[in-house]
Amino acid sequence: MLATHVIFAAYGFWLPNDPRGSWSDFVGAWDLYVFGRATKTNVTRSVAHQPHDSTRRIATKEFLKRPPVTFTGAQARAIGRGFASYLRKSRVQAFGCAILPGHCHLIVSAGVMHAEQLVTQLKGAATRELLAENLHPFQSFSRDAQAERVSPRRPPKCFARGQWKVYLNTRADVLRAIKYVENNPLKLGLRRQHWSCVSPYS
Repeated sequence: MLATHVIFAAYGFWLPNDPRGSWSDFVGAWDLYVFGRATKTNVTRSVAHQPHDSTRRIATKEFLKRPPVTFTGAQARAIGRGFASYLRKSRVQAFGCAILPGHCHLIVSAGVMHAEQLVTQLKGAATRELLAENLHPFQSFSRDAQAERVSPRRPPKCFARGQWKVYLNTRADVLRAIKYVENNPLKLGLRRQHWSCVSPYS
């Protein structure tokens, strides 16, 4: 294995019982569970465009505890700085990165740690940077706690649990994944992204 393509979502972007499939084993909230059990899938291709009842999927999001997170451009740049800060300290290289309003793509070098552990570290680094820059999507929840004179607390997590991963075993796999990630913003009508945390693949 040469690299891994990891994808992880913002809170509320992809629910555990999404009818197209998800990476979740369970649905933790009863209000969401009434719409069905987790739809865990192990496929290694995108299911984003799979035919499904989109009306039902969107209706389910109305029962989330908080509004789904949609990262702004300023928040995306902070997340990118968080990724760069962590990757500089680690022995992991990123060969591709796209930070989109609802989810993030990275192509990362293999061998240092499991993808699950790496994604946890990246989410943590991004969250720390969002908090440091006062850009966390749920920072108002912390301000509410302080206004009520209760002990200050960290805001709720702005990233969803888990991740989706695809192992890349050949140079052709890596190059194809990099191109996919680089073109992802364009599919949403966004500009091509350039991140300091990305190293050329050779």
